[in-house]
Amino acid sequence: MKKISKVSLVVTSLVTAFVLAGCREMKTVNSIAQVGDDPYLYVMENHFRYDLDDVIENDIDSNKKLLVYVTEKISRGLMEADTASLYMESDFGCTSFQVRKKDGDGCWYGRNYDFFKDPTMVVINRPENGYASISTCDLMQLGMGLDQLPTTLKNKVRCLAGVYAPMDGINEKGLCTSIMALPRQAGHQDTGKHKVGTSIIMRLWLDRCATVDEAVELLAQYDICHDIEAGSGYHYMVADANGDCAIIEFDKDDEWKTIVLRKPAGSNYFHVTNHLLNPKHVTAEPDPTVGNPNSKSWWRYDTVNVYLTENEGTLTLEGAQEGLDLVRWVDLLLPDGETEDTQWSNVYDQTEIVLYLRNWNSYDKTYRFTL
Repeated sequence: MKKISKVSLVVTSLVTAFVLAGCREMKTVNSIAQVGDDPYLYVMENHFRYDLDDVIENDIDSNKKLLVYVTEKISRGLMEADTASLYMESDFGCTSFQVRKKDGDGCWYGRNYDFFKDPTMVVINRPENGYASISTCDLMQLGMGLDQLPTTLKNKVRCLAGVYAPMDGINEKGLCTSIMALPRQAGHQDTGKHKVGTSIIMRLWLDRCATVDEAVELLAQYDICHDIEAGSGYHYMVADANGDCAIIEFDKDDEWKTIVLRKPAGSNYFHVTNHLLNPKHVTAEPDPTVGNPNSKSWWRYDTVNVYLTENEGTLTLEGAQEGLDLVRWVDLLLPDGETEDTQWSNVYDQTEIVLYLRNWNSYDKTYRFTL
């Protein structure tokens, strides 16, 4: 008699569980596809039902807890989450800005995600009780590297957690958001409210908010808790289709209280990199206590500021891409010997709801994603 391996039994049982669940998970898994000829860029259209309120009730405040939660929910306990390859320290650098369109009404939202060489996934999401959105996910945040691409059933199932882990995105109302790291500043609010993790707050914004005002109001309902094991804290940018924009920071010297910086009235642009900008902590010179000198955060901030000022905060799509090009990395050497690259460079059209993505410093090719 031919022996059936344990792996085969798990896969068969998993498929059966998906079928019994109404095929929504399997439909999502089957949607995962490589984009063009880029072996490290994938797209996924989400069809399965997820419950953000249940995530909130479970106080999920780390990537490990998130991956375990999602794996158990999706696989009905048939698979265990493999968290061994999750990064334990995050020292990545990013750049985000909002500018006015030069050739039409509305705004562009630009974003460089600078990290290690990891696979990228674009997630198209249309929740039943929320706004549709396009977001970008770093699959290494889900424990997947270049040697664990979403080409097997197990890895594709793991990708379903990407719905909960956007690094940047836009929803159907034109609200954009992105995250920037602040090394050794893992904010952990503790006021008795339900705890919401690093990327979950971004999914909440994309699903439930149309404006910056709504995003700030939602933020106040929860305790924001960054992944302590990752070794980094974060700040966020949120911008809406009306041209309003805010940077969300947390006071490292006062119980991580939320600080909201709004775009100055009359300004056409607002931008952020990887150091604190609130008046209490901002510095003109690199300071490791308030940001990330290793990724040249201050230089990137000043470079973008000069570029946007010279252009009066109004750019074409190509101009927005050029602004990101000025501060991207190719094999930036970090003090620990690791190298950092611009994993993706995104420009979001906040009026037409389009993502223009360039992956892994391949700036001669732009991929276009819509809802």
